[in-house]
Amino acid sequence: MMDLILWRHAEAEDPADGAEDLERALTGRGEKQAARMAAWLDRQLPDGLRVLASPARRTEQTAQALGRKYKLRAELLPGGTPADLLELAQWPKARGAVLVVGHQPLLGQTVAQLMGLQAPDCAIRKGAVWWLRQRQRQDVSETVLLTVQSPELL
Repeated sequence: MMDLILWRHAEAEDPADGAEDLERALTGRGEKQAARMAAWLDRQLPDGLRVLASPARRTEQTAQALGRKYKLRAELLPGGTPADLLELAQWPKARGAVLVVGHQPLLGQTVAQLMGLQAPDCAIRKGAVWWLRQRQRQDVSETVLLTVQSPELL
């Protein structure tokens, strides 16, 4: 059994003229969203969890709210592919849980692919978490959506 937890970065500043997209920081509201979601996640996450984050400033700030060790991985930057994300997470072969802090549309494309949705991607709100589980049932591999959590509801 493997869990893949996808966490979209919280609300970030609008891009300023000439500013680098990867330097955009969380807004005050985004910091609160990240803190609320991190507190909820901290109560749910198993020990031995691997945390991977995009090196963009807003995703790193979101990951920092959790207060656990994390690795920055360029494969998770905007423009990455679901195949890159799944290979990085070692889905579905790894055991345990991996938390990926990233961006749209990559996270939504990954959900759509894993859940077999018709749409090419799934809308994921800023700061929200989608928790997926891969399990074996009578020699059949299934992907189950365990929960979707939004910071507004915490």
